[in-house]
Amino acid sequence: MMKNKNIAIGSDHAGFDLKEFIKGKFGQEINWTDMGPSSANRVDYPDYAHKVAESVSNNTVDLGILICGSGNGVCMTANKHEGVRAGLAWESELASLAREHNNANVICLPARFITEDQAVEIVRAYVDAEFEGGRHETRVQKIEK
Repeated sequence: MMKNKNIAIGSDHAGFDLKEFIKGKFGQEINWTDMGPSSANRVDYPDYAHKVAESVSNNTVDLGILICGSGNGVCMTANKHEGVRAGLAWESELASLAREHNNANVICLPARFITEDQAVEIVRAYVDAEFEGGRHETRVQKIEK
């Protein structure tokens, strides 16, 4: 795993426990910016997805991780931000490909559909992957209008 990556992480109430688990599991390997929430009390996912996406869009962090029940809501929200390419991943290969082929700078996890072990594999694959560029660069440039 690449050390000293600066990663913003956020969730909603459904993803709170998994967010805390991931932060604990990777410990000092990653410099975390936790955008909330601070408890498992009911919250609205866009509030935290916007915070993570803004930090990625503004280049104050290297990457972002968002977690909600299905992963869809946070993904849709994050993709509203300029320069953000958020992808949904429920297995590690999807996370790697999102980074390698689509230059995803935010990965979204479906807390209700993956185990803690799967989440660790997904995060590791995402953070370790690098954008391949080349033929993928032209396609990625076409994503922004």
